[in-house]
Amino acid sequence: MHSYEQLRRFSEQVFLQMGCPPDHAALAAEVLLSADLRGIDSHGVARLSGYVRLWEAGRINATPNIQVVHETPSTGVIDGDGGLGLVVGPKAMQLAIEKSRQVGSGWVSVRHSNHFGIAGWHAMQALQHDMIGMAMTNASPLVAPTFAIERLLGTNPIAVAIPAGEQPPFVADMATTTAANGKLEILQRKGEPAPVGWLQDKEGHSTTDPQGVAKGGALLPLGGDREHGSHKGYCLGAVVDIFSAVLSGANYGPWVPPFVSFLSPPANPVGQGIGHFFGAMRVDAFRPAEEFKRHMDQWIVTFRSAKTADPTQRVLIPGDPERESERIRSEQGIELLPPVEKDLQQLGDKFGINL
Repeated sequence: MHSYEQLRRFSEQVFLQMGCPPDHAALAAEVLLSADLRGIDSHGVARLSGYVRLWEAGRINATPNIQVVHETPSTGVIDGDGGLGLVVGPKAMQLAIEKSRQVGSGWVSVRHSNHFGIAGWHAMQALQHDMIGMAMTNASPLVAPTFAIERLLGTNPIAVAIPAGEQPPFVADMATTTAANGKLEILQRKGEPAPVGWLQDKEGHSTTDPQGVAKGGALLPLGGDREHGSHKGYCLGAVVDIFSAVLSGANYGPWVPPFVSFLSPPANPVGQGIGHFFGAMRVDAFRPAEEFKRHMDQWIVTFRSAKTADPTQRVLIPGDPERESERIRSEQGIELLPPVEKDLQQLGDKFGINL
């Protein structure tokens, strides 16, 4: 068991060893550890060694020159110069917030970036400004569109954060696949089978083998199959890909570079790096913020109070499980799976950092 602060400091030291400036290292560690704190173990310190390997392979620039390459009063395009998405993403979200402050809404598309952690962290940055935040990113092609056996999309998450008054904010943060790839990685570490509907094998048949993707199969869009609405998950993933990459000039579809360093990026890229998309909308651009938040409270209370078929269950509001995890892990610490613990120990030995 490790405290949040122990893991945050360790991660910050690793980013410094990669050559990141101190402010970048601190920010990257904060964004990364927000995943572990919120119970999204697939996107936290378990990915730290992956960033290191990408940096060693020359695919992450530790000292990027992050630039706005095109903008209007309400929109912008940022070139991340190959930097950590954990740093590029927050800077893009801040630009969206600033534009929203000036003209009511801000929309920023990003190219030439890398994996940016959990989408929810970025969307939540808008909450403190009485704004609605949105964040999405495309990712390595591991997902087959409905009816296909080719991998053309990533898990392509979408996050939306909406402020409330006395109630906690509404925070939806989800992959557009039945399950995120990181959850599959957790099953692989545990040696457990995947649920039906997560994966298909290389022939397009359903499989529960957690190594199914490595064996030529694919993750499935949200819904799992056509009868359960996978075409809708496919559409959502496609929207993320287009907003994040076709709009910004990043790589899209099968050209998105893989997160794993042992696989080379496609030799014929159609853009630069990975793409993200961020939005911020000032609530008072629509109605008075306090009035809106009062009604959001009523909305949340209404849904929480809904009758359930099973009296031991209750209706949750998006963000509830993550908030509970954050409360518990802030107090009790963060337990790492043995393979992740071993991975971090090896990183510590490599850089001379005591975990």
